[in-house]
Amino acid sequence: MNHDLQIGTLRTLATIVDLGGFGRAAEALHLTQPAVSQQIRRLESFLKQPVFATTGRNMRLSPAGAELLGYARKMLRLNDEAVARFTPPRDGIRITFGISDQFSDALPEILRGLKRVDPDSQVTIRTGLSESLTEQITAGSLDLALLINPWPDPAYRIEEIGHLKMAWFGRPAVGSDAPLPLVLFTEPCTLRGRTLAAFEENGIKWKRGYEGSELIGLRAAIQAGLGVACLVANADELWGLPTAIRPTLPPPPGPVPTGLAISSRVPEEYARAALKSIREALHAYPLAVPQHS
Repeated sequence: MNHDLQIGTLRTLATIVDLGGFGRAAEALHLTQPAVSQQIRRLESFLKQPVFATTGRNMRLSPAGAELLGYARKMLRLNDEAVARFTPPRDGIRITFGISDQFSDALPEILRGLKRVDPDSQVTIRTGLSESLTEQITAGSLDLALLINPWPDPAYRIEEIGHLKMAWFGRPAVGSDAPLPLVLFTEPCTLRGRTLAAFEENGIKWKRGYEGSELIGLRAAIQAGLGVACLVANADELWGLPTAIRPTLPPPPGPVPTGLAISSRVPEEYARAALKSIREALHAYPLAVPQHS
């Protein structure tokens, strides 16, 4: 018997993870919270096990849920590309917006702002590491991308957002002379490279405590005491992560440049309004903002 996964249900899963909760996902998807919960129960019926190990402020995917999320993102990307190719919008414009997952808590406000820019627009969201999003906007599958440490390319222009302050988080139980376990994003990742360089340059012994491509996994690893990670400096306020207190830690990398990559396909009037809206939505982040913004 064949089992078909519904795109809408997979989009609900990805949105819960990206926005950090069932209520936020319901708002973004224009669903009731009971409807969102019902869709997750359908996925659990398919998996025959829980999708989330924990929910609430310390939300964490189960191992099966994390694996399913990887497939969900691939399927959503293909679905959205096919829809964009064969069903042009009747009104407004269609925008595919990528956002570095460290900014995911700002997504509800960003989406509301983009809707104010053009109420008839159709906005599709993709989250992930900036390196992956850069590849996508270079290939033409994204129109806008909010990136950490962006680099120029003929396929798009970069509008500066500011410089993002970083800090160390995590309190693993290891001796003072033992190698410090690190919680790292998988390669390619510029922040990973900067983290390892900070340790190497300061002669601090380290080992891999956890590696993963999803921010939700890194947050869970930090909360589980698996190691130390370099994340946005207010991660304690955003996600309840413990700040690192080891005196031997090197200065954190950064501040890291942040910018909005804008494809040449995006109308200039929309691009300017979207840039202003996104800057306003990031007010809670520790950004040193350029004077002209």
